[in-house]
Amino acid sequence: MIASSNRYSRNEAQRLEDSADTDQELARLEEDIRRLKIDFDIYFNGATKRPPLEMRARLESKMKRIADNRGLTFAQRYFLNTLTSRFTSYRELWRRNLKAKGEEL
Repeated sequence: MIASSNRYSRNEAQRLEDSADTDQELARLEEDIRRLKIDFDIYFNGATKRPPLEMRARLESKMKRIADNRGLTFAQRYFLNTLTSRFTSYRELWRRNLKAKGEEL
């Protein structure tokens, strides 16, 4: 009985640690989206010559990797969906601006 109880608490501790790691990843993802928006704003205002397309591709792959995690809680999944919709809105805005600028993707 004691071994079973100990195993349960170990599994519970591991689950809580994984959840905390995922929360940190989501917070970093939110920060990365904010930075990418700033980088595109800087590009569209003429301060840089190349759009930050590599950073956008890395961010997209990071979002896909997190979305594939089946261990997300409902709150984490909701937050990820919110970040995904925000990123999609920005991506469409950047696409339109690049097209208007003559730099088709």
